[in-house]
Amino acid sequence: MSNVTVMPGRPAGTSPTPAGGDHRRRPRRRPRKPINTQFRTAVSPHQLNTTRGRIVYWIVLVVVVVSFTAAFVFPLYWMITGAMKTTEELNSIPPTFLPEHFSFDGYLQAWDLLDLGTLLGNTAIYAGGAWLLTLAVDVSAAYALSKLRPAFGKVVLALMLSTLMIPPMVIMLPAYLTVKDVPFFHWNLLNTPWAIWLPAAANGFNVFLLKRFFDSIPRELLEAAEIDGASPLRILWSVVMPISRPILGVVSILTVVNVWRDFVWPLLVLPDSEKMSVSIGIASLSSQMPQNVLVASLVIASIPTIVVFFLFQRHIMAGLTAGSLKG
Repeated sequence: MSNVTVMPGRPAGTSPTPAGGDHRRRPRRRPRKPINTQFRTAVSPHQLNTTRGRIVYWIVLVVVVVSFTAAFVFPLYWMITGAMKTTEELNSIPPTFLPEHFSFDGYLQAWDLLDLGTLLGNTAIYAGGAWLLTLAVDVSAAYALSKLRPAFGKVVLALMLSTLMIPPMVIMLPAYLTVKDVPFFHWNLLNTPWAIWLPAAANGFNVFLLKRFFDSIPRELLEAAEIDGASPLRILWSVVMPISRPILGVVSILTVVNVWRDFVWPLLVLPDSEKMSVSIGIASLSSQMPQNVLVASLVIASIPTIVVFFLFQRHIMAGLTAGSLKG
């Protein structure tokens, strides 16, 4: 057996530290591997830094932006300028992009001959009432399903979403019979604004959108309001509604535009000529009007929806940071 000398204060099997050396064991440095940067795009940043790459980039960008802008704006331009042309100019081949004489006579004739003031007033009542009733019903339903958590709430939401799977034309006849003779009350809602307002408010898609947004609101914010003594209705009006301006703007745009451009349903439930919407009025008189007058009436009928879109778009952009919380 070999004699093993153990130094005092040092475990057996360890080698003495060299004089002047570090007692800690330094790990070995592994050599760095070269980083392989792969660009999975059509044009790499290296090519964009070159003069040729920047020229190609700007050419492609301008062509794409101009093409998409022209595709969306050209129909509006064609309608606006088409109302300023005569019927012969509209039917000429090849078509002219500018009228020979700029005249607003087509718009004036459309306003007088089609009685657009009455038609637009009727449609504004239908769209405005549907908007208010939609916000009152759908916001309350979405808030209850999201924050109040009632019994069988998931079942109710599933039934609402199941209605989105049914084509609108399939439920057209049952909805008409319901409006003609409301169950239990036996009310006839034909030729009344309620025939437009109630179906517009019963929208499962709007409830789903609102509920998804309400789910993202922190629970702590509502609990803080409850501690201050706010009731659920007060929380909805003072806390949830100001935060929800973006989604309220989206729902408002969808509701107003759908009611304004709807044709088949108002044709069924509003047979009275004095209560027609603008889409039905223009369609019923289109065969008796010159083509430039008809185009002018379409331009006038589309102006309110464009105004509503830009109005609520501003509120959407303003409300993106309204609900931000300081954490």
